[in-house]
Amino acid sequence: MMPPRPERGPRIDTSRPHDPATTGKWKDDDHDAAHAARLDAHPDDEETTLTDTDLVVLGGGSGGYAAALRAAQLGLTVTMIENDKVGGTCLHTGCIPTKALLHAAEVADSARHGDAVGVKSSLEGIDMSGVNSYKDGVVAKLYKGLQGLVKSRKITVVQGTGRFVGDRTVEVDGQRYTGKAVVLATGSYARSLPGLDIGGRIMTSEQALTLDHVPDRVVVLGGGVIGVEFASVWRSFGAEVTIVEALPRLVAAEDEWCSKQIERAFRKRGIEFRTGVKFVGAEQGESNVTVRLEDGSSLQADLLLVAVGRGPSTADTGFAEAGVTMDRGFVPTDERLRTNLDGVYAVGDIVPGLQLAHRGFAQGIFVAEEVAGLHPQVIDEVGIPRVTYSNPEVASVGLTEAQAKERYGEVSTVVYDLAGNGKSQILRTAGGIKLVRSGGADTPGPVVGVHMVGERVGELVGEAQLVYNWEAYADDVAQLIHAHPTQTEAFGEAHLALAGKPLHAHG
Repeated sequence: MMPPRPERGPRIDTSRPHDPATTGKWKDDDHDAAHAARLDAHPDDEETTLTDTDLVVLGGGSGGYAAALRAAQLGLTVTMIENDKVGGTCLHTGCIPTKALLHAAEVADSARHGDAVGVKSSLEGIDMSGVNSYKDGVVAKLYKGLQGLVKSRKITVVQGTGRFVGDRTVEVDGQRYTGKAVVLATGSYARSLPGLDIGGRIMTSEQALTLDHVPDRVVVLGGGVIGVEFASVWRSFGAEVTIVEALPRLVAAEDEWCSKQIERAFRKRGIEFRTGVKFVGAEQGESNVTVRLEDGSSLQADLLLVAVGRGPSTADTGFAEAGVTMDRGFVPTDERLRTNLDGVYAVGDIVPGLQLAHRGFAQGIFVAEEVAGLHPQVIDEVGIPRVTYSNPEVASVGLTEAQAKERYGEVSTVVYDLAGNGKSQILRTAGGIKLVRSGGADTPGPVVGVHMVGERVGELVGEAQLVYNWEAYADDVAQLIHAHPTQTEAFGEAHLALAGKPLHAHG
């Protein structure tokens, strides 16, 4: 049997403005008493340094601004504190600029391989100033739109570095902002390794996004999402790329089948990778960087990209000093995103779990509705879709086969090869869709994992998350009609096969 999912809250109208009189979330008397207590502790605050609001949000990235926008939509007064630009890492130095580079890489590959479809085209080269102009233009347009949206919701934006001082209060340059609730959303930073200093020819993704040239040779340290995406970009731009990954396979957080598919595709593209080998050190010279590995071998390249994950940006934030429970820099929460302190929530990359912008969005919206007394449904972390935007893409939701076996014991799987899908052949992409179902053939349960590899499969993950989150059975999806010719047909065909009635597949 399936384990129970988190209990759903009552169905309510979540579009209505917040009304404390009807939600009963806060009591003005309690807030006034807390306000008086703060003044006793800080008697000078009344006239010069104390600003009250419904919600104080520390951090204007994906999770923070989502909380701010939704809270304002519900009628709460919101103060959002940001030390850089609203939009955070995702908009300015992460998701958006990286995907712009990946699109430019796709265009480069299309030009390079035009002859394969009868189009006389060739790739003359990569103009990085033009690529960066395109990338920066996308970011600027989205940033302008976000600024306008924040302004239209009458959200107070405070520019500066905030420090949480306890008692639902954040201090910025001597000014204190106190909320009936506080959201901690300070985001993350690009990690390095002990003894590996960033600078010169050794860089993280943030510096890589601003390169004014295409390097001839690159070593990518880390075979996770960031490393694989940059490796894909640089290979499309013409660089020789080698990925070094200490774990046994690339994108090791994904289903093992996905790793095999991406490794096979990378071999065909000429991307080299060394898995199961640890990094020892790196030395920079005038014209190159030498990377030493634990097996005694070394690699030389024009630059070394350090892509070993991201850490929580919680240093010098005052969290621990104010009594927030911490775990290796992260802020643990309960399923309703509450910290150990009353009225203090945390969202996004500082909360242990997947470090994804859309997870932060969802958590920000959740907290805003929770604070407004709407009691939203708890977020199922396993039901959050994951996409790696390399060529080919990797997209998944739910459990891997190994995780499903650990949870349910008996599982059944099927893989539908994209070779049988018309649109995938038109796109000249290889890959497949793997489904994981709880239970065996005689006792089938719902689909608990969807794993896809191929060009543009990230666009299929929307339907995949519905299947997982609605606990659909293969028969439920098999009866749905998918438009022809689309890649969504492959999704339908996979469920037909799992339901025991394959059409465009052997079996």
